[in-house]
Amino acid sequence: MNSKAEQKFDFAVGGQAVIEGVMMRSNGFITVAVRKEDGTIRVKDDPFKSISSRIKFLGLPFIRGVVGLGEMMMVGMKSLNYSANQMIEEPGQENVKKTKANKIIEGITFAFSFVFAISLSLFLFKFLPLWITEWVSGMYPSFRNSILYNVLDGVLKTSFFILYIFLLGFMPSIKRVFQYHGAEHKSIFTYEEGLPLTVENARKQSRFHPRCGTSFIFIVFMISILIYVFLPRNPDFTLNFLNRLFLLPIIAGISYEFLKWSARNQDNPLIKILIAPGLAFQRLTTREPDDKQLEVGLNALQKALDLEAETSLSKKKKVLFVP
Repeated sequence: MNSKAEQKFDFAVGGQAVIEGVMMRSNGFITVAVRKEDGTIRVKDDPFKSISSRIKFLGLPFIRGVVGLGEMMMVGMKSLNYSANQMIEEPGQENVKKTKANKIIEGITFAFSFVFAISLSLFLFKFLPLWITEWVSGMYPSFRNSILYNVLDGVLKTSFFILYIFLLGFMPSIKRVFQYHGAEHKSIFTYEEGLPLTVENARKQSRFHPRCGTSFIFIVFMISILIYVFLPRNPDFTLNFLNRLFLLPIIAGISYEFLKWSARNQDNPLIKILIAPGLAFQRLTTREPDDKQLEVGLNALQKALDLEAETSLSKKKKVLFVP
């Protein structure tokens, strides 16, 4: 395990826990480290260039958040699929090329998984809370008031999400994913502190990170409640639901900007109060990782930093030898 403390770059690193592994994203690369059943760590890397960096308009504030969210959902699903395949891959298959049929089947499976995940999320955290709110407002006319109606809807969807994550935490496989989530945060904190990327240094770090996707989701829920309070209740349930779907990208864009701003100003006492609920929420989605899990997270991060260093050096050489 490389532990070069001098490999410090002026960019934020993000990541995600996967099955028995960690995905890391730097400016120009996506790396995924997975611990195989034989105990070895396999690291996969791919070049990465965000859509917003290629199309400047998409990098504007309040737009970049929505674009980045969709992009990282795709990257995250692909990383999850890769880690799952590593768990079922037979020894010696690492270098076997996939046939065209295998690639088509894999593409269809990925598309189905992505659509199913989005559909389930919309049903559990959008449709169902709104339907129950509509039912309550029919039983108790006082809840037809736009403010009470929207507050109840917000409280229900937040409660559903917390309960959903809480129940998931009892599954042994998901508990391990939550441990790798903790390893991802501790690895990134080690990098941000400018420390050598060693297990000893990572072990001391917090598993609660202000830029975590869990905090982002919590912020989305809170901001959606604030925005929906000013949204008049439509008597037609379908239109009410569609209005919420239409506003979701706007809410995501605002939430992303708040997340970035709060991460830059997290030492401010007021900001600490504002981000405290999101950090507390991470107690459900992270667990303390063991040293082997930290090693996986650090391997993924180190690979990304090594690739960034090689790219930076290559660019300098190209500039140096231009006649």
